[in-house]
Amino acid sequence: MDDAAPQVGVVMGSQSDWPTMAHAVQILEEFGIAHEVRIVSAHRTPDRLVDYAKGAAGRGLKAIVAGAGGAAHLPGMIASMTRVPVLGVPVQSAALSGVDSLYSIVQMPGGIPVATFAIGKAGATNAGLFAAALLANEDADLATKLDAWRAKQTDSVAPTPVREG
Repeated sequence: MDDAAPQVGVVMGSQSDWPTMAHAVQILEEFGIAHEVRIVSAHRTPDRLVDYAKGAAGRGLKAIVAGAGGAAHLPGMIASMTRVPVLGVPVQSAALSGVDSLYSIVQMPGGIPVATFAIGKAGATNAGLFAAALLANEDADLATKLDAWRAKQTDSVAPTPVREG
């Protein structure tokens, strides 16, 4: 990635969320989308969260991919303090396999929207793709890359199963 100003923020509640959130970053890097990655805990670093969320629009961010596990307050807290679209990724937790995270993110009160994705790797991947799609609305080169990526995905699916035996 070059020194371009980040267009997408990727935040997570702790280092342990990185194996999931790395999938969103991988997508952004694949498309050459300038991004930043931060650990911002809703519970352990509340001042960092406030500074990050309140400064997001002013720094030019167009989307924030926020992953959190357990109580998963990070996406909603960020959304409450910025007009930048927040894409919530529930991180799989040890106690309830990420269902707790999903419920925490998806049950936002009316007026504080968070686009919520699947639990884990699929959710992080799709959040990265969704951020790319948002940006592609105003970037013809990115739209072409995204269309090509989708066509390649389609072409990778065989029309008939391979029969073994």
